[in-house]
Amino acid sequence: MKNSKFLIVISFFAIYVIWGSTYVFNKIAVTELPPFFLACIRFSIAGLLMILLALLTKQNLAISKKQFLNSSIAAFFFLVYGNGVFVWALKYVDSGFGALLASTQPLFVLFLLRLIDRKPLQKKSLIGVALGILGMYLLVSQQELTTSEGSLLGVFMILTCVLSWSYGSVFVSKAVLPKSHLVSTGYQMLCAGVILAIASLLFKEQWVSPLSWSKNVQVSMFILIIFGGIIAFTAFNFLLKNIATEKVATSAYVNPVIALFMGWFFLDETLTAQSIIASVILLTGVYFITSRKRK
Repeated sequence: MKNSKFLIVISFFAIYVIWGSTYVFNKIAVTELPPFFLACIRFSIAGLLMILLALLTKQNLAISKKQFLNSSIAAFFFLVYGNGVFVWALKYVDSGFGALLASTQPLFVLFLLRLIDRKPLQKKSLIGVALGILGMYLLVSQQELTTSEGSLLGVFMILTCVLSWSYGSVFVSKAVLPKSHLVSTGYQMLCAGVILAIASLLFKEQWVSPLSWSKNVQVSMFILIIFGGIIAFTAFNFLLKNIATEKVATSAYVNPVIALFMGWFFLDETLTAQSIIASVILLTGVYFITSRKRK
């Protein structure tokens, strides 16, 4: 029992702090590496390690044509567009700012469910949506953050990435995928690695040997692959099986706070009073959306 409690605490640390820190490490890596190349390396290695882990734990690696097609579609919405383009946008936007924009995902999911499934919005959801829109407006209307070159493009592209990730979430909830989360994600990461490699070549990105990366980028990539990919993802799945989903969903409003303060502390990113107020309003909105009763 003590072991189980310890694992739960460690797993929450992983999905709160490790996932929250990935925005900063992506920002460090993308200042030196081309974005699609960076994402390609990250997901290809993480995918191979996940499939190897599935083999070692004797999980079934068989995949049907339909499951493979669905894995490829999920890989595109989550990892190629949702993450690959997001990393590109971090060249123009602070990591903490990007994380706060990403926290609007539950808001996008609500709108998509309303459009696709005609699901009515509950009172809590409506309050959450109103607070979310207000928080987002306060966040992106700051002159000191939107006057730098390319920042408006970065904000727009991040919001399209959040939309892509949100649609991916709705798609996956209905799609036929391998039963094992480890196998399913392993295949998704490998599919994404291939698509991102093609995108990188099409955009004529320069492929740089890991040996010539700076120490900071090497450390960032190691953390993104091992901690951000495998450890945090395994912790996420462990929590989903042992803890109420609503409690696991709290990472949606803890991650941006971690990212915001890590970006300010390690990268000297701007942390204005308006950003703090906007983040409190925005994350309160996310709380109302994620804590609504499921029908």
